Amino acid sequence: MKTIKELLNSNEYDKTVVVKGWVRTKRASKNIAFIALNDGSTINNIQIVVDVNSANEDKLAKIHTGASLSIEGKLIKSEGKGQNIEIVSNKLEILGVSDPDEYPLQPKKHSLEFLREIAHLRFRTNTFGAITRVRHAMIFAIHSFFNERGFYNIHTPIITASDAEGAGEMFRVTTLPLNDLPKTEEGNINYKEDFFGKETNLTVSGQLEAELAALALSKVYTFGPTFRAENSNTTRHLAEFWMIEPEAAFFDINDDMDLAENMLKYCVQYALDNCMDDLQFLSKRLQEEEKTKPQNERSQELLEKLNFVLANDFVRLTYTEAIDILKNSKPNKKKKFQFIIDDWGADLQSEHERYLVEKHFKKPVILIDYPKDIKAFYMKQNDDGKTVRAMDILFPGIGEIVGGSQREEDYNKLLTRMKEMGIPEKEMLWYLDTRKFGTVPHSGFGLGFERLMLFITGMGNIRDVIPFPRAPKSAEF
Repeated sequence: MKTIKELLNSNEYDKTVVVKGWVRTKRASKNIAFIALNDGSTINNIQIVVDVNSANEDKLAKIHTGASLSIEGKLIKSEGKGQNIEIVSNKLEILGVSDPDEYPLQPKKHSLEFLREIAHLRFRTNTFGAITRVRHAMIFAIHSFFNERGFYNIHTPIITASDAEGAGEMFRVTTLPLNDLPKTEEGNINYKEDFFGKETNLTVSGQLEAELAALALSKVYTFGPTFRAENSNTTRHLAEFWMIEPEAAFFDINDDMDLAENMLKYCVQYALDNCMDDLQFLSKRLQEEEKTKPQNERSQELLEKLNFVLANDFVRLTYTEAIDILKNSKPNKKKKFQFIIDDWGADLQSEHERYLVEKHFKKPVILIDYPKDIKAFYMKQNDDGKTVRAMDILFPGIGEIVGGSQREEDYNKLLTRMKEMGIPEKEMLWYLDTRKFGTVPHSGFGLGFERLMLFITGMGNIRDVIPFPRAPKSAEF
């Protein structure tokens, strides 16, 4: 048995083959039935030609969209348009029937909102088949990129007692009875009676643990699930998503920026080299969607956008320079930004990031040297006392896609910053220890995998680039 992808690339005509898959469409005339079969190996279907006169009439009548079949037949050159080969069936077996009155995926356009409601079946659509194959390719590309550069993949904990981002938006992990919580004498929850003997949560990042490994193995990366209990229903946020987080000893902020830019370009090139059929389909889908928007709001054609990233060196500038550009921009002066930029120290929003990329520079942008007050405790402090060696990479259509920094390796500076931000020293002694025993300059970043997927596929909602989205009030399937 061969996959449909293999057969479509084959030229072994007049050879008997076996193929299995699901019916996309069936049309029949008096003498011949044509079945479009797909097995998920490619976005393209293979046409099965069935002689109605020699086939079992009752069996043919049971074949509807969604049914699964096993076909044995001869591979021949196709006379029809849009296909090179087809299979003339001599043996047809129905593996699973599909009730046409109940099967929700009929051969017509379905809204993405509707498909989210039937996420257990949406893999069978062209759109989600393409997204899933591209997602696999990007996972493989990430691992290949780091492996080729001598990075070691490590698994960091999903259950943790630390908040790497300091935001407090974490999912609690407990085995305590919620209707009868044990209390201390002071009336607080007694976590000593919990499974781990302390308060624990689902991780928001594997970075802190990755740093520990980098300070022994030099170059490591994580690729795992992370969780944010942020009550946000935007098209850019998920409660559960996947993060790629490299950490490298002896890397400064410039090394960090080089690594991130090279990684993004590697992934884009890999997609263009290995996913062209799916990308072309997704591009056509996006173009149809864009026709409903005003001309000035339409996004770049997908393949153009991907090649745009490859063709340009990313512009690098400081946060301070970016603020000056934004303050003096037309949208800011005419108050067209939702969030007006008045003063240095503002936390940039997606609209500001996209203006810098899409309107001002017309290139991907890396911003560095952010105000320390809007960044995490672990970032390397600059000599000015106001900024840290943070870097964010901004992409067209997305805004921030990568966030990283050089880490603070100075024990006293790190401890002072933790105290300023109210991060408990006792709970973070293990992290501070790395600054006492053979500390070195080191850097890293985080890439939200689903943000990368949004860019590569051109999809508009992050819930459509992960198989089973988790969001506020939504944990189906």
